[in-house]
Amino acid sequence: MVVIMQRRTLSRFDEIIKVFRKYDFDKFLGQTTRNKISPFRSDADNKELLKEDFPERLRLMLQELGTTFIKFGQLLASRPDIVGERISEELSQLHDDNPPVGYEEIKEMIETQLGGNIEELFAEFSKKPLATASIAQVHEAKLPTGERVAVKVQKPNVAEIVETDLSIMKFIANESDRFNTSLKHLNLPAVLHEFDKSIHKEMDFDNELMNIRHLNDNFKYNDKIIVPTTYPDYSTEKVLTMEYVDGIKLSEVIAGDDPKYNKILIADRIVRSYFQQLFLDGFFHADPHPGNIFVTEDNAICYIDFGMMGSLDEDFRQDLAELMIYFSDRNIDGLINQLIRMDILNEKTDINILKSDLNDLFAKYYGVELSRFNGIIEDLLFLMQKFDVRLPNEFVLMARGLSMVENTGLSLDPDIDVVALLKPFARKLMVQRYNPLKMASNAKNSFFAFEHALRALPSLISKTIYKVEEGEVTVNIEIKHISEIANQLSLAIIIAALLVGSSLVMLIDVGPRFYEMPVLGFVGFTISLVLGVFTVVRYFIEF
Repeated sequence: MVVIMQRRTLSRFDEIIKVFRKYDFDKFLGQTTRNKISPFRSDADNKELLKEDFPERLRLMLQELGTTFIKFGQLLASRPDIVGERISEELSQLHDDNPPVGYEEIKEMIETQLGGNIEELFAEFSKKPLATASIAQVHEAKLPTGERVAVKVQKPNVAEIVETDLSIMKFIANESDRFNTSLKHLNLPAVLHEFDKSIHKEMDFDNELMNIRHLNDNFKYNDKIIVPTTYPDYSTEKVLTMEYVDGIKLSEVIAGDDPKYNKILIADRIVRSYFQQLFLDGFFHADPHPGNIFVTEDNAICYIDFGMMGSLDEDFRQDLAELMIYFSDRNIDGLINQLIRMDILNEKTDINILKSDLNDLFAKYYGVELSRFNGIIEDLLFLMQKFDVRLPNEFVLMARGLSMVENTGLSLDPDIDVVALLKPFARKLMVQRYNPLKMASNAKNSFFAFEHALRALPSLISKTIYKVEEGEVTVNIEIKHISEIANQLSLAIIIAALLVGSSLVMLIDVGPRFYEMPVLGFVGFTISLVLGVFTVVRYFIEF
């Protein structure tokens, strides 16, 4: 079996090389299957990425190479911070539509997966697919209990094809990273690692079923946002059975002029539902293009295709809400500070140049009321690419999803004020952040962390002093304002004393309590916090 797989991989590798050569990408691969990927052979070759037709040739090549490479191209299209604007825009045109496989093959897959005869499993099963893509196709059916369902079936041999292609792609990525300096900045192995995870999630229908159920729970009290019901007894890793929803694709609503579809109302529901996913639930559809949203006759919207979902924890959502507020207010200093706080920017980033570029970015929209993020989010992603800032994947998924939804909203209602719809969600998150009960809980957690730090402090000081005495550490101190330093040091000592005293009080289980903490200790920590904040603020003002 190993030998067969090896032969299959080598045969596929030969096919890939031929296609690479066809589109003049053999510079990345070398000349034969036995050659390692070689570096560019001249300075002229190093300009390959700058050629005008490079993005188009890349798209055509990925399209011809099939399922795995198309999916990879779609991932790259969502990462302009990695590949740049030109390539991202070109690859966004990639389509993974494939001819459907025959009914007999689908029947065999269903019967193997569900362990029964298709005529007994379903009262009705349409031989003609409702939709088809590279990984799966969908058929309408009826359960013995009468429910109309949509059955998503993975195409035969897709998993084997993907695994073979992935092994080759990883080899190409690793060798390119080693030998091709012009591709070094792309960090292709890391990109392939991300892609490996995403495509396996997409092929795992058990994962998609759980995604559907999760999203369904989040909208169970909103009858205008439909998430199909799932049928676990008729679902496996390669077969997914869900509720059939009557409706038409949103893309058809946008293109048409049927008066029964209230475009303004639909736009409002789509945007609000997506903001709920992003900022309140922290679980969102990562590919909300118009083809993945249906509209019913009563203007309810239905999300479909849940293979790609994003997840944001509470802290990230609150940081994101704050970032959006700075963004909508065109507060550049606040925006930069928030990006630093979120660890998106670091000490390597030239803040002054970034600030200048952000000023230019907002000047582009000067005089225009910022009622939408249309264009400006993409501009921000491209700007991050310029500064070689590798954004977290979830951040990019969020940004691209938000951009898709906004463009959809504008297609339905050109006057929609996306920023106005966003602000209530952002404010709600900010209120949650500064809720006294939450702050008290955080303070308690911080106390325990601080107590652990205090315990470790004597040992750390001893080790540091020892290293200084041994000459392992050199300390350079430049003293300019002795009196100011003395004052700050005195205040620091007072704060430290309060913290230590409050810590000791916290250990005494007597007296009145506040949220299971001694009141005296809590008051001591509060005063310490106020003095600490005052000291830090004064330092930065003087700085």
